[in-house]
Amino acid sequence: MGDGALGRIGALVRQDLRLLRRDLAPLIIRTVMPLLIMGFMQPLFRAALRADDVRDANGAEQGVPGMAVMFLFFLVTVVGFSMFREHGWNTWDRLRAGPSRPFELVAGRLVVPLAVAVLQLAVVFAAGGLLFGLRVRGSYLALVVVGVPLALCVVMFGMALVSLCRTVSQLAVFSNLAALLFAGLGGALTPQSALPDWARPLAPGVPSYWAMRGFSTVVLDGGGVGAVLLPAGLLCAFAAGLTVVTLLFFRTGHRKISWS
Repeated sequence: MGDGALGRIGALVRQDLRLLRRDLAPLIIRTVMPLLIMGFMQPLFRAALRADDVRDANGAEQGVPGMAVMFLFFLVTVVGFSMFREHGWNTWDRLRAGPSRPFELVAGRLVVPLAVAVLQLAVVFAAGGLLFGLRVRGSYLALVVVGVPLALCVVMFGMALVSLCRTVSQLAVFSNLAALLFAGLGGALTPQSALPDWARPLAPGVPSYWAMRGFSTVVLDGGGVGAVLLPAGLLCAFAAGLTVVTLLFFRTGHRKISWS
């Protein structure tokens, strides 16, 4: 990738950063909401873990990773809106007419959401330790090994939806539905051992399952980097598959319908 391409991607990234700084409320709300819900749900998570023979659990071991994963998938809409707003502002055709190639237009829209996703995960886990007594028995580096591919998976899921959805309303509906479905099947709302019988065979088919498995391995089982290579690798595989979907269906000439 040449200096010109990096400069064009950098220009898009700087634009996204400027827009983010103008309105930090969505980022703050997505970070605070999981902590608020955790405050109400901690007794239920504690009971669920102790019923699963984790006798010294205080509930944060399930609640903090679970809420972090669930609300991270709501970031999918942010990825989509960053693309759809160009159509709503009638600036997409100008971007296409410029020197930026399609790859650069996509790559430039991924950097800021990816950084926001990693930051959101880090803040929720850190606040979970301070506010709810989350004890991480394993390696903090292992949490990073799981968290980064999870963030990448979320961002690429957003881009795949952009490539498949024609209207921003479709994007909002499908992304929110997926966030709730992934939270339920992935074990973000209850320990995976407590999932209903019908859900257990479906659970490994969603990325949130492997994220929760990786986080639980570190938080509850004291696992290190080697113990989370499988879930981290499968999260990378999900991200790669979503990248393929994006490459197959994303067309710069497809007109998107925004709110306006």
